[in-house]
Amino acid sequence: MRVFSGIRPTGELHIGNYLGSVYQWIKLQDLHECFFGIMDYHAITTPFEPEKMEKNILDTLIVYLAAGLNPKKCTIFVQSHVKEHIELAWILGTITPLGELKRMTQFKEKAKKHPEYVNAGLLNYPLLMASDILLYKTDLVPVGKDQIQHVELTREIARRFNKMFGVVFKEPKVLLSEGEKIMSLQNPKKKMSKTDDPKGCILLFDEPEEIEKKIMRAVTDLGKEIKYDPVKKPGISNLLKIYSIFSEKSIKELEEKYKGKGYEQFKRDLTKLLIKKLEVFRKKKKELEKREVYLKEILKKGAEKAEKVAKLTMKEVREKMGLEI
Repeated sequence: MRVFSGIRPTGELHIGNYLGSVYQWIKLQDLHECFFGIMDYHAITTPFEPEKMEKNILDTLIVYLAAGLNPKKCTIFVQSHVKEHIELAWILGTITPLGELKRMTQFKEKAKKHPEYVNAGLLNYPLLMASDILLYKTDLVPVGKDQIQHVELTREIARRFNKMFGVVFKEPKVLLSEGEKIMSLQNPKKKMSKTDDPKGCILLFDEPEEIEKKIMRAVTDLGKEIKYDPVKKPGISNLLKIYSIFSEKSIKELEEKYKGKGYEQFKRDLTKLLIKKLEVFRKKKKELEKREVYLKEILKKGAEKAEKVAKLTMKEVREKMGLEI
C-alpha cells in the first residue's frame, strides 16, 4: 500500500512530533511504499522567520534520517519542490464548500492563537493537505488524533471529485500513531508545543542537563502512585506514555515495576532513558550538519521521484475535467 505523511519545518522538533509521527514511519517504510514530506508551504500559514526556513527544512530532514528513515526505502522530499501540490489544491478548492473549511477545528484554534495572522492560507490549509494526500493516491495516512478531521475531509473531497468527474482518487484511511498525543510536561491537559511552553517540551536535540531539568520539573499529580489514569492523574499518565514508547515496555509493566515507589525515582529513571535514546539524534545532527551537499541531494532525488507520481495524477485530473488539451 502507499503511505503519505509529513511534518511542518517550524523549528527544532520535540518528542511529541517524533512519537506522534516519525517513530511510526520507521516501521512503515519496510512494509509499504512511503512518501514523507517536509511541508514548507503548510509552515507559512502561521508566523515564521524566512531567514530560518532553509535551516529548519534541513534540520527536519536530519531528524528523519537520525530517527531511521532510509532514502533508499522511502521517498523524502520538500513540498514546495513538487509544484503539483499547489495545482491540485486549487482545483480541490473549486469543489469544496466554504462552510466545510470554516468548521475545521484546527482553523479555529490557530486563528485564536494568532489573531493577527488569520489568512486565507490558514483557512485553505485542509485543501493543501488533501492535495498532499490525494496526489499520491494514498492508502494510509499516519496521523495523530488532531488531524483525523482533516483526513475525513480529504475522503469527502475525493468522493465528491470522483462522483463529479470520474474516478481518480482513492479514499485514504487514517492510521493512528502509538504516541498519538504527547502532552506538555508543564500542563498535561495541553498538547506538547515548543511555542506554547518551551519548559514543557523536550526537543530531540536537547542536551542531557536540559532533559534532566525538564523531566524533574515536570508536573505530576496528588499522591505518589505510579498509575495510568489520564483523567485523574494526567501528569504521571503523560510521563508513563513517554516512558512506555521509548522503553518499548507496556504501561502495565511500568506500573508494576514502580509499585510502591515515588515520583522522584520514576522521573530519574525516565531521565536516564531519554538521555540515552536521544543521544543518537544529537550525534547524528553533528555528523549530518557537515554534509549539506548530501542532504540536498536526498531532497533533490526525493522530489524527482515524487514528481513522477504527481504528474501522472494531475494528467488524469485534467483529462477528467476537460483541461488536458
